[in-house]
Amino acid sequence: MSTFERLKSNNDLKEIIKTAFDTDLDISGSWGYTQELSTAINSTNTPLIQVEHIFASMRAYIEMNMTQAKEVRYGSINLNEILRKRISIDTQVYDQVTYKLTAMREDTYAKFINEYKEKYGKNDFDLSEHFKRREEATLSREVEHWFQIHKVI
Repeated sequence: MSTFERLKSNNDLKEIIKTAFDTDLDISGSWGYTQELSTAINSTNTPLIQVEHIFASMRAYIEMNMTQAKEVRYGSINLNEILRKRISIDTQVYDQVTYKLTAMREDTYAKFINEYKEKYGKNDFDLSEHFKRREEATLSREVEHWFQIHKVI
């Protein structure tokens, strides 16, 4: 199984997200790997669960694509929430969210897409076999995110 380096932070998440994705999120803190390294969501007009999912997707894309050499980059990265806990510690509230993450190497994914486009609808194309091979080529892992909740409008 592939391993990915944890991202480092100097409380510059907001700037990193703005530069990488041209998106403004009112966040601070760290990348959310643990409670101590939680991502602070300071305020939002967007539903909280949606902001958390957006940020988790961005973290996954940075870890698995933007910081990787071209030949080992992942694409088709998808996250689905599988567990959520709201935790209060002293006066602070946290969301501890676990996602199932799936992804495929970019070059492998491109080959599957091209094969599908070229062969779909032809008699010699086994669609079931194609999707079986795609599933086998897909990386699946669980990732946890800690979000520190401040003011949600």
